[in-house]
Amino acid sequence: MSANENSEKQADDGATSEPAYRYNAQMAQTIEGKWQERWDKDGEFWAANVSGGLTDGRGRNADGATPYFVIDMFPYPSGKGLHVGHPLGYIATDVVSRYHRMKGENVLHAMGYDAFGLPAEQYAVQTGQHPRVTTEQNIANMRWQLHRLGLSFDDRRSFATIDNGYIRWTQWIFSRIYESWYDPDFQRRDGGLGSARPISELEEAFRSGAKPIPGHEGGGAVWDQLAEAERSEILNGYRLAYISKSPVNWCPGLGTVLANEEVTAEGRSERGNFPVFQRELKQWSMRITAYGHRLIEDLGLLDWPEKVKLMQRNWIGESHGALIRFQVEGGDSPQSMEVYTTRPDTLFGATFAVVSPEHALLEHVPQDWGAGIPDSWKGGYETPTAAVAAYRKAAQAKTAKDRVDEAGAKSGLFTGLYVVNPITGARLPVFTADYVLMDYGTGAIMAVPGGDQRDYDFAAKYGLPVIYTVQPLPESGESLDDYRGKAPFVSHDGVVVNSSVESTYAKGDALSLDGLRVDAAIEKATAWLEAAGVGRGETSYRLRDWLFSRQRYWGEPFPVVYDEDGLPHLIPDDQLPVKLPEVPDYSPKTFDPDDAESSPEAPLSRNEGWVKVTMDLGQGPKTYYRDTNTMPNWAGSCWYYMRYIDPGDERHLVEPEEFDYWLGPNHNASAGASGGVDLYVGGVEHAVLHLLYARFWHKVLYDLGYVSSPEPFHKLFNQGMIQAYAYTDDRGQYLPAAEVEGHEEDGRTVYSWQGQHANREFGKMGKSLKNIITPDDMYATYGADTFRLYEMSMGPLAESRPWNTRNVIGGMRFLQRLWRNVIDEPTGQLSVSEAEPDEETLKLLHRTIRDVTEEMEGMRPNTAISKLIVLNNHLTGLSDKPRAVIEPLVLMLSPIAPHICEELWSRLGHSESLAHAPWPSYEQRYLAQEQVTAVVQVKGKVRGKLQVSPSISADELQAQALALPAIQDRLAGKEPRKVIVKAPRIVSIVPAD
Repeated sequence: MSANENSEKQADDGATSEPAYRYNAQMAQTIEGKWQERWDKDGEFWAANVSGGLTDGRGRNADGATPYFVIDMFPYPSGKGLHVGHPLGYIATDVVSRYHRMKGENVLHAMGYDAFGLPAEQYAVQTGQHPRVTTEQNIANMRWQLHRLGLSFDDRRSFATIDNGYIRWTQWIFSRIYESWYDPDFQRRDGGLGSARPISELEEAFRSGAKPIPGHEGGGAVWDQLAEAERSEILNGYRLAYISKSPVNWCPGLGTVLANEEVTAEGRSERGNFPVFQRELKQWSMRITAYGHRLIEDLGLLDWPEKVKLMQRNWIGESHGALIRFQVEGGDSPQSMEVYTTRPDTLFGATFAVVSPEHALLEHVPQDWGAGIPDSWKGGYETPTAAVAAYRKAAQAKTAKDRVDEAGAKSGLFTGLYVVNPITGARLPVFTADYVLMDYGTGAIMAVPGGDQRDYDFAAKYGLPVIYTVQPLPESGESLDDYRGKAPFVSHDGVVVNSSVESTYAKGDALSLDGLRVDAAIEKATAWLEAAGVGRGETSYRLRDWLFSRQRYWGEPFPVVYDEDGLPHLIPDDQLPVKLPEVPDYSPKTFDPDDAESSPEAPLSRNEGWVKVTMDLGQGPKTYYRDTNTMPNWAGSCWYYMRYIDPGDERHLVEPEEFDYWLGPNHNASAGASGGVDLYVGGVEHAVLHLLYARFWHKVLYDLGYVSSPEPFHKLFNQGMIQAYAYTDDRGQYLPAAEVEGHEEDGRTVYSWQGQHANREFGKMGKSLKNIITPDDMYATYGADTFRLYEMSMGPLAESRPWNTRNVIGGMRFLQRLWRNVIDEPTGQLSVSEAEPDEETLKLLHRTIRDVTEEMEGMRPNTAISKLIVLNNHLTGLSDKPRAVIEPLVLMLSPIAPHICEELWSRLGHSESLAHAPWPSYEQRYLAQEQVTAVVQVKGKVRGKLQVSPSISADELQAQALALPAIQDRLAGKEPRKVIVKAPRIVSIVPAD
């Protein structure tokens, strides 16, 4: 018998010959449907805005109530629906929401849908069905599944990113970013320097002469005399949303460009695991690098897991060094090459340079090699132009990871170009090598083989000089003789040598770094570069600007048109949204691999009547051409949390007074200086992509004055993953997990399916793994409350945990015992006592209230549940069940199992929902006693600890120990063979065989 069948049989067995009013799966479903209907009818979970029509269920506005804003990360409505792993975070935020309502707070808890994206479009490519049809069906199914779970959403605030009203504001935000530039000298409202400012201010600065015009001298007259195309090009170099033609991550398998963050370390697409290549393409980009330092610095304002902060810091990758300009010799026109390095002190050791195959400098290589060039440098080609063309084409056929990995082969060739060392005047040959990537630094490096292993290997292959500029410290016991001819000296901890000249090429002062430690040498070298006018101190980032165009159909169109000269123009705000047109097919067309000039064909380009449009943008009716790319699916998820405040607001992105109330820096004591959402729950897999992009958009809106807080999400909590066993046959094919049986053989468990041997593995749930269990199954077999209770009791929320259907029945039994403590099963009558509880019961009650309150504040529902089980078990042993204990127990359990608690609360004589009933309080006089630590062992290994009274009885200590979720999991629903209790310190459990 399978695990699922066995658990279902247990539930069914319990339903035979039952008392008329016994709590079981059938009654649970009746109760749950009843209360969900009543909650909807009464607007029980409606959050009240400061003003306007979004009131609470009684028609009242906020009126000074303390706000609490808690949301889940935007879900994508998959056609597969939910499995039992998905609701873990949703239940957790619902528990928190219900708890804070009972504390008297005005709780905003809502759910929307991140509905653009590749899955629906790929399905459309396969079937021809419009992605909107598929997506809306998926949303309807997911909304039903979540509603059936009893989640306390304010459904008035629900929306999807594909709604035209939402698209309008996404396009509006893009327009604001496009019309902005980053002024590093502007003082923000928080006192820091650097802010987004309207592009009109930059134009005025050019016009007045307050800011020099790149490539021009003079002020206003010059700016006004420039052609429109040149002004547009100059402004494009400053805009926060700008057009770039640069190497991009091209994914033929998805038919689109991907941002760096969407490419795995293996050089493949995060979605679909397709190979990704470097190609040059005209794209929209977002200048997120302008915010690099602020994105790091403001992490200090946030209550986020340290591992997520570290991931963001590492991804942004701030480093401090120098940007150095080298003069180029040997090309067809005067050129310069810029290199960013964190070690300008090693300029004396630079013996060659390497540029990426995509570097613009390679457009200017000479027609011949020149005299004395070794054949090994030429790669077998007659001319540099032929060599570079072939090398570029070969590099395009590799993924970024392949290019870096193959650097061990030291693949490269000479370009025929040289650059001049600005200090020494040395003429350095320029090579191209595909391990240098254009999207890292400037796409060019000065190679110092005496201090870098890869440069050393390259120099060894091509016979290039090796100059050591740092030697080991005397106290290290090493010398450069230990390295010469063998390896580079790569340590940062050393003394500079061979780094002195009396006359410099750049005509700067004489320079000597000899005898300095490395950090002092870096500082001195940077100062010299700036004084000589050939370099400057620079902060660089691993983070690249965000590639924002996608050659797909199912995304937000850009609010941009192009005139006959190809210049971009924003569509006026009053003409938004730009809606997606119908197209004959949704399949993206990829590059022609044999045609270097080919471009992908975006599906939107197939509707010529939509692309070519006549508009009046202030100069009379003219013909314009729409942008046929769409925004990435990250666009809609960058700002959705704000739209929950009022998704029907047609006048504002978000009304300022409402934003201040819900998200402003002073809206809630818990938010701190950052402001933002009070609690944001989601998977750690979004640590970089979504969170980084959302923070960037929010900061732009903050700089421009549309929002009052510098951060979108104050507290972040990453829930763990629910994992499950999957089974394969001996060919590796997955088997239906529910049909696999296990039996003991030679002291171990052996698994089989229809008489065939089966192998067991542990990991994710997935349709392809044939181990999915749906919430729908749980609702039908146990009810939503039992399902919620089990998910919350499985272990700490932040940790991954294994799903075991056999253990779900334990939650049902707890709820059944609670029901029996309140309701007489044969008659359905109330069976509580109005008598006062005895002293022991009062002490346990108040300890439980204190402990459960602490656990709820700390988002530890699993340990809160174990405390409630102990109190309930204590009541089970009493002949009279005091109302004074029953009611606090029901209230404390209600955030976790709300339906049964609402029903019991109603039967206890309360006409109002307990959703807003006051959270129970404890009295200190019942807590004045010492606590000791009790250790709980299973098979001699410590599996849990309890804080208990020194006078606790053996029976109560045993009950608390057996109620621990970790112990329940190990007992797998079976009674232990033996329990040895040495109160108050030790509980030793021997499981049944």
